[in-house]
Amino acid sequence: MSDCVTHSAPEPVFAEPWHAQVFALTVHLNETGRFAWPDWAERFSATLKRHGLSRELDGGDDYFYAWLETLEAVLDEDGGALRGEVSPVKDAWEEAYLTTPHGAPVSLGR
Repeated sequence: MSDCVTHSAPEPVFAEPWHAQVFALTVHLNETGRFAWPDWAERFSATLKRHGLSRELDGGDDYFYAWLETLEAVLDEDGGALRGEVSPVKDAWEEAYLTTPHGAPVSLGR
C-alpha cells in the first residue's frame, strides 16, 4: 500500500491582484535601470514613516497604497508619468469601474 500525499494549493503571496501588479511593475522598472533598489527602499521607508506605518505590516492595502504612492512620486520626478497625466487616467478608471455592471468588462470610453 503506497502512501498518498495530498498537496493543497499554496497560499497567495499577495492579498489582491493589484498588489502583485504594482510590485511587479516596480521590480521591472528597477531591473530596466529606472532607479536603484537602495534608493527605492529609502524612499519607500520614508513614505511608510510619513504615513505613520512603522508597525509590523502584513502586506495589505495600507502597505501597497504607500508602495504605489512612492512609485508615482518616483515616476513623476523622473518624468516617466507626471502626476498631471496620471490623475485624469486614474479618475477615468475609477469612474469606469464604478459605473460598470458587476461581471462586465471595465473599459475606458476613449
